[in-house]
Amino acid sequence: MSVSVLLLSDIDIDPLRQLLARYQLKLEIVQEETIPGSFWGDEEAGLIGDTVYTRMNTPIHSILHETCHFICMDTQRRQKLHTNAAGDYAEENAVCYLQILLADQIPEMGQNRMMRDMDRWGYSFRLGSSSNWFTQDAEDARQWLLEHHLIKQQHPTFSLRQ
Repeated sequence: MSVSVLLLSDIDIDPLRQLLARYQLKLEIVQEETIPGSFWGDEEAGLIGDTVYTRMNTPIHSILHETCHFICMDTQRRQKLHTNAAGDYAEENAVCYLQILLADQIPEMGQNRMMRDMDRWGYSFRLGSSSNWFTQDAEDARQWLLEHHLIKQQHPTFSLRQ
């Protein structure tokens, strides 16, 4: 990896495990070269059923992104989940928005670091940065999360989409 982003090895894992547990998810740290359920491969987090698979070199933004896919998908998709979270454009935006909000649950991360890491990794937004998108252009993502009861105002409800 050529960019410097916060990795699983850089944080206290307990708050992350607690966050995932609030969403009925488990964290599985593997040693294999290929992370099970990873859609993108390399060190990117994988998602199979109710388990997020990682290695110690998996970026936190990737772990939270996959976590937010699990949160944002409906129950039917969640029951069949293996590798590809699917979802549409609106849901993908909601996933990105929610991962920024959830970053505050990881003491070493926080929203500002999450947005910097998203930019470093290559997330692309119309306004040129995740921060500009989040503060100036993400009302549709916020509204989607509100409609699905996944946030209240700017705070996660720690509920799954039904």
